[in-house]
Amino acid sequence: KKSEQELKDEEMELFTKYYMEWKGGGKSDTTSYTNIPRFYYRLPAEDEVLLQKLREESRAVFLQRKSRELLDNEELQNLWFLLDKHQTSPMIGEEAMINYENFLKVGEKAGPKCKQFFTAKIFAKLLHNDPYGRVSIMQFFNYVMRKG
Repeated sequence: KKSEQELKDEEMELFTKYYMEWKGGGKSDTTSYTNIPRFYYRLPAEDEVLLQKLREESRAVFLQRKSRELLDNEELQNLWFLLDKHQTSPMIGEEAMINYENFLKVGEKAGPKCKQFFTAKIFAKLLHNDPYGRVSIMQFFNYVMRKG
């Protein structure tokens, strides 16, 4: 049977060992910086032709993917037609308005590329002092053209 002093010494030794591992001062190879992904890569030098070509190709693929997400002219015309078709009366002067219910209907019919614009957050962002809780069709369409 171990004496009380031996138990305290063993406890202190284990405590120190585990504390040092946890703190990072021990001999453990599990340092946190090895688990953090690298986020910065230097630009390739002029003599690194292969790396430059890879960077150019990656950028081109990225830009192509982003351009496919943009609405083309036909899709914008279709969106305007749907918004105009689902406008909610009464008009404020010359400005056509749409309520949230019709806004969601247009979102279902507009297609997958437009889906990102038909959220409650965007509707609320464009909602101003309309007594009927509607947004301007023109303001929403301009928002889509700027963001999309």
